[in-house]
Amino acid sequence: MSLLRKARWYLVGIVGKIVLWLWARSTRMTIIGKEDYLELKKQKNPVIFLVWHGRIFIVPYFFRRRGIMPLISPSEDGEIAAQIMERWGYKVLRGSSSHAIIKAWNRMKEELHQGGELIIVPDGPRGPNRKLKPGCIKLAQETGAYLIPFTFSASRKKFLKSWDSFLMFHPFSKVVAVYGQPCSIDSDLNSEEFETARQRVETILLQLDEKADKYFE
Repeated sequence: MSLLRKARWYLVGIVGKIVLWLWARSTRMTIIGKEDYLELKKQKNPVIFLVWHGRIFIVPYFFRRRGIMPLISPSEDGEIAAQIMERWGYKVLRGSSSHAIIKAWNRMKEELHQGGELIIVPDGPRGPNRKLKPGCIKLAQETGAYLIPFTFSASRKKFLKSWDSFLMFHPFSKVVAVYGQPCSIDSDLNSEEFETARQRVETILLQLDEKADKYFE
């Protein structure tokens, strides 16, 4: 990466962090369902947060300064998130299902075996929208980590006309951040049971979106 390009991305990270911080701080935020997560962390269990691509807008701000490892696509869009999140103390890891991921996979397993936390976007970076890819299920199987669905919604929201129906909100909105119930995955599932588990987690994430979107109705 050239010096000019590095300088450009540095500015993107700084400006992006400031804008997102001001945007999020203008809201009145309610948090729902955090108790089960806190109990897991009290017991030092590894955790994988699952967030649909269309619901990641609040994520860099919400999980800041907790030393969480997000898996971020090596794409240019991913670079924006990476630059912002690095400045909030995340252990940024680059990789995706559409790129070589063996090195990233081993790094995620290492982090979880140490009792750490990950953020995975299970339908990213290219979709299909809100269709859960099996990688997070396999990772939970191999590490014993709990899957925790996460989403948000807002009183004054806007869905963009993008492949992921990206959700944004107006400044000074009311925002609700919702933790789903932790899901554990058995380590010895056959192929049919594995697919059943994948569908179950996908459904939980979809229902969590519905719950969040109805909160302000």
